[in-house]
Amino acid sequence: MTGYSQSVEDYLEALYVIGLEQKVVRVKDVAQALNVTMPSVVAAVRTLSEKGLAEQEKYGHIELTAKGEAVAKEIYARHQMLYAFFSEILGLDPKVAEEDACRMEHYLSPEARERIMKMVEFIRSCRDEKVQFLERFMRYVESGERSFCKGCLLTD
Repeated sequence: MTGYSQSVEDYLEALYVIGLEQKVVRVKDVAQALNVTMPSVVAAVRTLSEKGLAEQEKYGHIELTAKGEAVAKEIYARHQMLYAFFSEILGLDPKVAEEDACRMEHYLSPEARERIMKMVEFIRSCRDEKVQFLERFMRYVESGERSFCKGCLLTD
């Protein structure tokens, strides 16, 4: 956790992501991205400025400060990691994975985030084209049919 509110984190992440896609970030871009009003964005940017996380020229574009960009990168990396976990590991629909990543990124402990990241990295680094236990897991999710590997013990 960054120590900032969910709202502050959402604005920082939105500013960062929009900045990756466009040269200039404007209030209307942030409002559209977060589905909020432009006055809400203006108030949020004022809060971010007071915290030393962003700067805005009067009626101009918005920029993250070095501190704001560092925090935003951390938030974005958390989001990407959770999205990968939900979509690649759990096999959730991309839209559901995106929504759940947005919700959960604010509440996980650093330990839980680290473990999920390690799991994603571990599974991505598997040399088999398909990670067999994930294939069996997805079959179980879809059909309720369980299949076991050599290491699994049946206990009823």
